[in-house]
Amino acid sequence: MFGSLGFTELILILAIVLLIFGAGKLPQLGEGVGKAIKGFKKSVHEADAIEAEAQAQAQGTQQQMAAVPQQSTSTISAQGPVPVEQPAAPVQSASRG
Repeated sequence: MFGSLGFTELILILAIVLLIFGAGKLPQLGEGVGKAIKGFKKSVHEADAIEAEAQAQAQGTQQQMAAVPQQSTSTISAQGPVPVEQPAAPVQSASRG
């Protein structure tokens, strides 16, 4: 994982981190890094699950659309035109002042 880093380099890095953050902050720093890694892994797995769910839902919708018969417009035209009611004209009052 560390490639060309040797034991002495790791000890040197740990000493510098200890000087910068102090002994009291190291547990909090480790906890924060652990939570960040855990959150990242969780979001990656949730994204895969959401994608799979969306694909399954899309396939289900396509199957439902194929199963529903198409309605023909011949039943609508056989009933004839639908009468449309005209709105009443507004009544004007003849008040003179």
